[in-house]
Amino acid sequence: MRTLLSFLPALSLSALALTACSGGETLPKEIVVGEYGSLTGAEATFGMSTKNGIDLATEELNAKGGIGGVPVRLVVEDDQGKPEEAATAVSKILSRDRPVAVLGEVASTNSLAAAPLLQTNGVPMISPSSTNPKVTEQGDFIFRVCFIDPFQGTAGAKFAYTTKGLRNVGILKDVKSDYSTGLAQYFTETFTKLGGVIAGEEAYSKGDVDFKAQLTGLIAKNPDALFIPGYYTDVGLIARQARELGFKGPFLGGDGWDSAELTKIGADAIMGSFFTNHYAVDDPNPVVQGFITKYEAKYHEKPDGLAALGYDSAQVLYAAMAEVAKDPKMAEALADRSAIPATEEGRKAARAALRDAIAKTAGFAGVTGNITIDAARNAQKPAVVVEVTAEGNKFVESIAP
Repeated sequence: MRTLLSFLPALSLSALALTACSGGETLPKEIVVGEYGSLTGAEATFGMSTKNGIDLATEELNAKGGIGGVPVRLVVEDDQGKPEEAATAVSKILSRDRPVAVLGEVASTNSLAAAPLLQTNGVPMISPSSTNPKVTEQGDFIFRVCFIDPFQGTAGAKFAYTTKGLRNVGILKDVKSDYSTGLAQYFTETFTKLGGVIAGEEAYSKGDVDFKAQLTGLIAKNPDALFIPGYYTDVGLIARQARELGFKGPFLGGDGWDSAELTKIGADAIMGSFFTNHYAVDDPNPVVQGFITKYEAKYHEKPDGLAALGYDSAQVLYAAMAEVAKDPKMAEALADRSAIPATEEGRKAARAALRDAIAKTAGFAGVTGNITIDAARNAQKPAVVVEVTAEGNKFVESIAP
């Protein structure tokens, strides 16, 4: 298994004093990486957790000498969790900062809005956690370090049918979310193939606050459980309203539930429910516990799955950069500054080499599992199922691809 540190030369930050002069001005070399995400808006905890994980990985990298003696500088834009703003944020990063690669986004809808811009400009993008299959279909420069919804939906359905013995499930999905509609589709396909029945399916739109009409219709069909493949902001409210209407069964969901805000919004109504996720904080794996220790020391809270995926996405990118930087010409092009630009041909070649290096990622020991990028630029890795409890999310089982 590969780790980031195994690729990096033992250089101190004092070795970073590689400078170039332009008009008498001394400019330190640096490698610019863009990042875009929902730092404000309805899903701000997703963006902030991801940013925290990326920041932690970047600080660790730079403390150990960066890439070939050159530090990485992150340039970050807030897309407010809106697709149109995601495209604007990436356009700004591309035109202003000339990044060698970009990290982001969390929400699949936002990644789909921005990925075509990065593909057209030949800039590698790694999404930490956009799980809709269409994201990496945007082109050969687009990657992710998370599993995808066909696998997540299958894992959730197998858990519901086999582990929990559920036979009759209702579905309430966000019709405006590629993530939610996709996950509902894949859950349904697997659950029905196993012999289960979908009691009914209802829809809502992001921003809705009253779900009682849809829930009344679903509950009247006496489902064993409700599958809600949405984000924590909606799921918490849905759970409370379902309990008010008398529903007693468990709720099931996907990784969009993973936020400390879920239990603040859902309170007792969401307890005893289950969702598929990328890692569990009570996993004894030393890689996982080491990350949690470092994260808690810096941010004074336990990391959620988005933070872990942000950390892994940066680690995979930096490992690929270290490989590319073994070629002195490529290293020079990666460290380009807009004030002293490399030739466009050299810059293009470096980005293409970085794309190729990311694509070769295999057995990378990440916090969210051993990561191998497949031919479709998706991560092959296991999923975990966690239970929502008053003491935090608790590991239930792991499901392999």
